[in-house]
Amino acid sequence: MSQDRIAAHFQSSLGGLTRAVQSSDVLATSHAIAAAIAGAIGAGNKLLLAGNGGSAADAQHIAAEIVGRYKQERPGWAALALTTDTSALTAIGNDYGFDHIFARQVEGLARRGDVLVALTTSGRSPNILAALRAARARGVVTVGFTGSKGESLRAECDHLLVAPSDDTPVIQQVHMMVLHAICDEVEHALIAGTPAA
Repeated sequence: MSQDRIAAHFQSSLGGLTRAVQSSDVLATSHAIAAAIAGAIGAGNKLLLAGNGGSAADAQHIAAEIVGRYKQERPGWAALALTTDTSALTAIGNDYGFDHIFARQVEGLARRGDVLVALTTSGRSPNILAALRAARARGVVTVGFTGSKGESLRAECDHLLVAPSDDTPVIQQVHMMVLHAICDEVEHALIAGTPAA
């Protein structure tokens, strides 16, 4: 009898999400990231996001939640996915190399007090590492999202969210769960006029 691969994926996803929910580190880091983003937006700064592949889609998704809305009616806030400008991506990739596609945008767009959220399930993506270094050099708050094999990314980040899995789809699902929770917390904190927890 063949294995039910769909049911197996459901179970694997549930396991990763359950481990994240039960992790005091994941919860504490999520609160710290929410506070950093709320503080930046509240001070008139912006949120930048970057990632590759599925993480690029996640970056774009969260930028839309911040500029548009998550759940509550409120003004649009400044957020930008560095994954969406095809002219910039192809020009920078062609002229400087793929490793620089995000760092060059950080150089041009980021200002002290902004927040960069960088998503890399492996923790080793050269273009993400370059973006984090460029952000740090400009006084930008650096936030990393990775999986259990990406702990080395911590050296580049003010805050690092480690999804408790080494399976890329499960890592991405944990990242999106956390990012949605952060959107909710940021929206609540800024509308209520109280600091994020």
